[in-house]
Amino acid sequence: MANRSAPRHAAGITELAVGKNDPKVLQDFLALKFRLSRRTAKAMVDGRNVWVNRKCVWIARYALKTGDTVAVPGSVVKGAQAQSRTAAAPAEPVRKRHVRVLWANDNYLVCDKPAGLVACGDPKSVEAILREQEGIPTLEAVHRLDRDTTGCLMFAKHHAAKEAAIEVFKTRQVDKIYHAIAAGEFKFAHLKIDAPLDGQPAVSHVTREQAGVDASFLRIKIDTGRTNQIRRHLSSVRSPIVGDKVFGLKSARDARLMEVPRQMLHASTLALPDPLDPKGAIKVHAPLPADFRSTLKLFGMGKK
Repeated sequence: MANRSAPRHAAGITELAVGKNDPKVLQDFLALKFRLSRRTAKAMVDGRNVWVNRKCVWIARYALKTGDTVAVPGSVVKGAQAQSRTAAAPAEPVRKRHVRVLWANDNYLVCDKPAGLVACGDPKSVEAILREQEGIPTLEAVHRLDRDTTGCLMFAKHHAAKEAAIEVFKTRQVDKIYHAIAAGEFKFAHLKIDAPLDGQPAVSHVTREQAGVDASFLRIKIDTGRTNQIRRHLSSVRSPIVGDKVFGLKSARDARLMEVPRQMLHASTLALPDPLDPKGAIKVHAPLPADFRSTLKLFGMGKK
């Protein structure tokens, strides 16, 4: 007879059945099965990367029952195990993170923001990395992207440049184009979502680029920049972004949804008049990152 508690791998997911003698607290179960510290196991749960019976669970003390199925994306398991090994190993020099600069002039630069980093306000932020990488201690973020959103992020090289850029961002002269992978089949070729957020006007223009029964590839142009605007707007029309831990699906009939470790939202294009050059213009494009392309392929979309 096969061991019911042995990991089962399907579509990039590590699944484990809860046995009679297994710990019945989710955090302890993960720590035991994946040989992790309890702290690392809790971080997996806190990050909304753990599914029990295909429902996303974010309570570390969640009570399991014999026969429950616990699922975690394989990439998350590998990352957690690597983190545990690093913590147990002798300290080694930390490898510096590099952020790709897509465009720059004397006053501004636009980078290709990677997932997993905040834009600014943290010693490990994109702003902090670029200050050291580019040798510009006065570098400041002009706007922000969510931690797990990738793509075009603009920085000013000095404070006067930032102030000038903020004035432009207050107008409708800034074109921001995003791409997203949404759950389910998006029924509309084009849809204008005009729904206030937090008491303020918010407008998103959504174009369907590809669609299947299980997921859709969307292009979104926003007229306003409210907090989590695209994520909230798409959720409001029942097309939440795949991998969104806050505004996304809380259960997964399709096992592939559990495999996606982050929200699939990418700032593809940023275009605006140069704030310090009346005759100049800034237009930058960031290609889709590898994990985004892999997720498109997972759902049968992308380049044919």
